[in-house]
Amino acid sequence: MPAPEPAEQGTAREWPGASNALGSEPSAYLRQHAHNPVHWRPFGDEAFAFATARDVPVFLSIGYAACHWCHVMAHESFEDQGTADYLNANFVAIKVDREERPDVDAIYMAATQAISGEGGWPMSVFLTPEGLAFHAGTYFPPKPQPGRPSFRQVLEAVREAWLERRDAVEQNARGLAAGMAEAQLSTAVSVDGPPPAVDRKLLSEAVRLLARSEDPDGGGFGNAPKFPPSAVLEFLVRHAAVPSGTSDAARDLAGRTLAAMARSALCDQLDGGFARYSVTADWSVPHFEKMLYDNAQLLRVYTHWARLEGDRVLPAGEAAAVVSRAADWMLDSLGVGGSTAPGGLASSLDADTVVDGVHHEGASYLWTPEGLEEALGPGDGAAVAQFMNVGPRGTVSALGSPLHPGRHLSGSESRLWNRVRPALREARSARPQPDRDDKVVAGWNGLAIAGLAEAGAVLDRPELVAAAENIADYLARVHWRPPAGGGEPVLMRVSHDGVARGIGGSLEDYAFCAEGFLALYAVTGKRRWYRFAETLIREACARFVVDGRLADSVGESAQVFNAQGQHPGLDPFDNAAPSGASAFAGVLLAYAAYSGSHEHRTMAGNILSVLPPLASRAPRVAGWLLATAQAAVAGPVEAAVSGPAGQRQRELHRALLSSPSPGMVVAVLAGEQARRDDDGGLPGTGHPEREVPLLESRLPAADGSPQVYLCRGMVCDLPVGSVEELAARLQAMTEDSAQGGTGW
Repeated sequence: MPAPEPAEQGTAREWPGASNALGSEPSAYLRQHAHNPVHWRPFGDEAFAFATARDVPVFLSIGYAACHWCHVMAHESFEDQGTADYLNANFVAIKVDREERPDVDAIYMAATQAISGEGGWPMSVFLTPEGLAFHAGTYFPPKPQPGRPSFRQVLEAVREAWLERRDAVEQNARGLAAGMAEAQLSTAVSVDGPPPAVDRKLLSEAVRLLARSEDPDGGGFGNAPKFPPSAVLEFLVRHAAVPSGTSDAARDLAGRTLAAMARSALCDQLDGGFARYSVTADWSVPHFEKMLYDNAQLLRVYTHWARLEGDRVLPAGEAAAVVSRAADWMLDSLGVGGSTAPGGLASSLDADTVVDGVHHEGASYLWTPEGLEEALGPGDGAAVAQFMNVGPRGTVSALGSPLHPGRHLSGSESRLWNRVRPALREARSARPQPDRDDKVVAGWNGLAIAGLAEAGAVLDRPELVAAAENIADYLARVHWRPPAGGGEPVLMRVSHDGVARGIGGSLEDYAFCAEGFLALYAVTGKRRWYRFAETLIREACARFVVDGRLADSVGESAQVFNAQGQHPGLDPFDNAAPSGASAFAGVLLAYAAYSGSHEHRTMAGNILSVLPPLASRAPRVAGWLLATAQAAVAGPVEAAVSGPAGQRQRELHRALLSSPSPGMVVAVLAGEQARRDDDGGLPGTGHPEREVPLLESRLPAADGSPQVYLCRGMVCDLPVGSVEELAARLQAMTEDSAQGGTGW
């Protein structure tokens, strides 16, 4: 097809196949745009080939279903016929769900930040038909604002540059791609060679640097907007568990932030669950979208805080209550499927609620004093408005304010709140509710498995462990399958309605799922979960190690490969969730402790070798690497429970699961019924009948009773047979790890 002449400004041209092509897409975000007059196409070779045939640039718009400002730009620009006509005439428009395509999001986010100095969603990127970025930004308004042009002005400027200065545009695009390649090489992680030892001084220095960036008034780090620093909190909780000159400081930092978030509007005081972030420094005005990845991580961190036994700022009992509510919210609000065919957990709840056809941010969650009195009566309503900081002027909009105690409630306030909460939940459930993005993302469900399994063990709520097993079974049945072209099974990233489709999982998907399966094995003792984790780890090593270097994703898109300078990319920095590299380091370390594999322990150490400059300059983006390093210097402790199932074995097992020893791995011989149920029915997982290496040759005591073998750094102590002896030995090993040695 010959390249067409450019259309006149503002005049749409009808090209063969030119229409909105999102109607059949399973992504909730893409379907939100299926009725726009913009001729959107999904990301793929066909769309870029169309741009080549028309000889026009690509407009790439990236967002996600729960994104408030994505909705705003859609309403202002993408639903406007005149804007759509101009866009259709002069560009090929591609819409991407960032949660389905993290590879696309990552490279074009890096390009957007390099070009504009800012990043976020909606992301607006202009590309050559080869996929090279040459102009980018985020939200563009319909009319110019101070320091920000209108979307139409941007479109016209890009069109003019494409037509009048094409050579310069393409040269700049190639230069940016080369810069992306240099950046990829500068953050490359080699997995070959002996790793350097972990320097424990780095961990203490990271605590000191974090203390300098703490907000002493509102809790957390830095200024508004404030995001829950989940990975950093995990590091601080682990560091607090090992006596050192900075362990008390770590405990204080973690406790203040965890308490501030738990008592704020960021945490839904009625249903549980956490919002994505707060637009204010005191956590009083949340951005209301609720993401699975945030809640799965925070569920685990609060569980570990309760296991650490809390402190006076946030007692363990209050943390445990936060855990219970968050777990219940996740299962009730994000659960996909039913009791007969349980599925995974959905990705998110929207930031907006549609009321009378209009999007209102957080409308489901906002209250006025009058609304509280209507639901509870004048006396109780006025009291709740007072201690939940609901005033006559709404802090979010005219619709009201979120419930924000901002402090520990007194005894009488707490009793009143517990009494009226059911009535408020019922009143709120009668309102219009935010939409849910039902797609199941493998990695985020892996995080949820770990959180639910450990919460169930620590809080003695077996139904949470059962829920974690249901999710794990769903991932094994639905997400572990051969790709569309056939071949060996791969972990698919996304499923909709019980069917996996799209791209294979990224490094983070493999790492998060393996982490979840190892945590589930530690709690249940069922070998199939260990074997599935082992399979994922080995497949990840084969899939994401390219020429001796680790990559986040490989081979999914020629355009992404071009945009990153034809070098596989790796981002070692944590964002909303741990980076794939840092999560993989943690999984490799745990797997090596279970299996005795020096190869995988060495690989973990090589990933940790990127930590020193991050720990000394930017620990807030290296939380999970720091947490993994803390586990490495602790050993981690390897615990094997031998002997027959029964009360004694359960007590020893529970004591281990309740220990805050950083990164400790736990293996236990499951009871006879569990072993009969543990049929290893997961495809492609090797030999499920083999015992976990850590349990091999672990005999019961001479009288046949259970006992625990504890090892650290490939050195094992004599086994212990009582909970009291076990606690004393664990304490001694923790103190020993604080005195010296690297654990390597």
